[in-house]
Amino acid sequence: MPKTDLPYGPIRTIEELGYLLRAHRKQRKLTLEVISGLGNLSVRFLSELERGKETAEIGKVLKALRTLGLEVIVRPRGQPEARPDDERVPSS
Repeated sequence: MPKTDLPYGPIRTIEELGYLLRAHRKQRKLTLEVISGLGNLSVRFLSELERGKETAEIGKVLKALRTLGLEVIVRPRGQPEARPDDERVPSS
């Protein structure tokens, strides 16, 4: 079972997101090449994302997160974490 001492939680900057993605990937002993192949994303994109490139395309960012087994939870600041049975916006 992976350690959970990574800084999971609120992300306020792309640099924080990139740092967390890189730390999570390395903790799972995965290379950029492996994630690239699994998610059909370029190594260059993943590298730039991990370095905090601000112009990263949100769709690709979400795909990279899913590929790494991570998710985005959006909620008002100060609110408790959403429960799995909370109402979701239907996808079109």
